[in-house]
Amino acid sequence: MSRTLARENAFKALFQLDFNHGDDDTRDLYEELALDAVLNEGRKISPDNQTYVRRVVKGTRNRLVDIDRIIADRLKKGWSIERLASVDRNIIRLAVFEMKFDPSEARVPVGVVINEAVELAKRYGTDDSGRFINGILDAISKVDDA
Repeated sequence: MSRTLARENAFKALFQLDFNHGDDDTRDLYEELALDAVLNEGRKISPDNQTYVRRVVKGTRNRLVDIDRIIADRLKKGWSIERLASVDRNIIRLAVFEMKFDPSEARVPVGVVINEAVELAKRYGTDDSGRFINGILDAISKVDDA
C-alpha cells in the first residue's frame, strides 16, 4: 500500500471518529475500532504504513484543539469548524497535523501534504472542496503558529 492510500485510510478513520468519537471513558476504544476498521478493510498494509496511519490519527486527535484553532483562524468571518463539511474538516485536520505537528523524522514536505489533501478532497468532497482546502492549507502553511 502506498503512502497515498495510507493517508486515505487515516482520513477515513478521522471521518468515522468525527461522528462516533465516544466520551472521555471510551475515546481510546472508539479510536481503536476506527483504526482496526480501516487497517483491515481488505488491502495489505505494510507495517510502516500501519504505523503511519496510527501515528497521524492518534496525533491529530491528541492535537485537535490546537489544529481546530489554526483552522478557525483562517476561516472567513462567521464561519466555524463545525460549519465545515465533515469531509473537508477532516482532510484539513489531517493535513494540518502533518504540516505542523507530526514529530516523525520523515516529515512530508508541505507541498506534498497540500497536494494529497486536495486529491482526497476531489475524491470524497464536493466540486468546490479541492479549491477550498487548497486555499485554507496554503494560508496555514505560510504561518508559523504550531
